[in-house]
Amino acid sequence: MRKIKEICLLIVLSFSFTACGGDAGVENVGANDFIKKIKEPGVIVIDVRSEEEFRAGHLQGAINIDVNSPTFEKIIAELDKTSTYAIYCRSGNRSTIASKKMLNAGFTNLINFNKGGFAELSKLKV
Repeated sequence: MRKIKEICLLIVLSFSFTACGGDAGVENVGANDFIKKIKEPGVIVIDVRSEEEFRAGHLQGAINIDVNSPTFEKIIAELDKTSTYAIYCRSGNRSTIASKKMLNAGFTNLINFNKGGFAELSKLKV
């Protein structure tokens, strides 16, 4: 009987972790929550679009690290892995890729805007 209870507990725990819809260390959010999060002290905003897209418009204070650049991993390796990073792109695809790469590199506090795109963010007051 005890074994059955332990197995049930493991199933419930594993479901609760996967039900959140993301990897531990990555918080996937929509536009309004993203804007709230980037206003918190110490949050570093990273735009993972191309340099051309960044020059055409970006969130104030964002730094540009192109996830498709061959130097992406080298650049993020120089960042403080314990800081909180808020990541966005045009549609949420590249920010998700960047978040996974950063998570695999040891980052633990990532906010991923993957429920919309930059056009939506740029319409909100930052």
